[in-house]
Amino acid sequence: MSIKAAITGVNGFLPEDKLTNSDLEKIVETNDEWIFSRTGIRERRILKGENLGTSYMAAEAVKGLLKKTNTKPEEIDLLIVATVTPDYFFPSTANLVCTQVGIPSIGSFDILAACSGFIYALSTGAQFIESGRYKKVVVVGADKMSSIVDFTDRTTCVLFGDGAGAVLLEPNEDGLGLIDFRMHSDGTGENHLIMKGGGSKYPASHETIDNRLHYIRQEGQSVFKFAVTKMADTAAEIMESNELTGDDVAWLVPHQANKRIIDATANRMGIGFDKVMMNIEKYGNTTAATIPLCLFDYESQLKKGDNLILAAFGGGFTWGSAYIKWAY
Repeated sequence: MSIKAAITGVNGFLPEDKLTNSDLEKIVETNDEWIFSRTGIRERRILKGENLGTSYMAAEAVKGLLKKTNTKPEEIDLLIVATVTPDYFFPSTANLVCTQVGIPSIGSFDILAACSGFIYALSTGAQFIESGRYKKVVVVGADKMSSIVDFTDRTTCVLFGDGAGAVLLEPNEDGLGLIDFRMHSDGTGENHLIMKGGGSKYPASHETIDNRLHYIRQEGQSVFKFAVTKMADTAAEIMESNELTGDDVAWLVPHQANKRIIDATANRMGIGFDKVMMNIEKYGNTTAATIPLCLFDYESQLKKGDNLILAAFGGGFTWGSAYIKWAY
């Protein structure tokens, strides 16, 4: 049987500080009922502390992962970080994580695919396992969204939180692991969900700062419409390709953007809500971290051989899905 890339361990890290809907009521014109009814979010975590960036959370998630799986730092062959909030443009966040964890001299790089980032990174890391080149690959999804959220914009500041999740990939010859995946993108979504300032097109200046271009901007209705359609489409696509029905799927692991989007995806797939992983109420949208954090929260309920469908949609636009047979 061919080699598959199996997840053999998962770990998460969440900052201690919470930002509740009640807290947000004191910052912008909103209230708990309005936020929860539209998003399903009650609270989110915020990383506080001087000079703490995404790499800090990612490194903490990886340290815990190595400890859980009895893996030594020097055994890791490759590390990939999915993030839209890197510490810097360069060096990459993955480079910094390796140094903080004590992983020596390996290849490491970032993938920027917004909320679909973890699926993109997981699919990429799996190729190195399946080729036989590497034996242990760490894939991280991590974002400090509070660093790019405008807390005067009530349409976006209620949505996002900070966090990190990490998985270990290893070879499996028993048919367990990543079975199939899909990755899609559409650049016409550029202005529907974007942070304009800071890149080569709009480098930092007094004008970009004054116009608040270094924060997330989102056209909510357009993004919602695309997300509902594309996330459901890609999940259904991968199920059909692998001849799976809703009864065959043990868990849907959706990106935690909005409860209504998650519900629509589950309905399209014919999956009961008792088989949908959800933690959006506690953490909000942690972008690339949502899917690994779901796996971390639900780890004790997963059984060897379970069929999991991962699905995500994000800025770009990007969207994707993955079909995994759980390995432990």
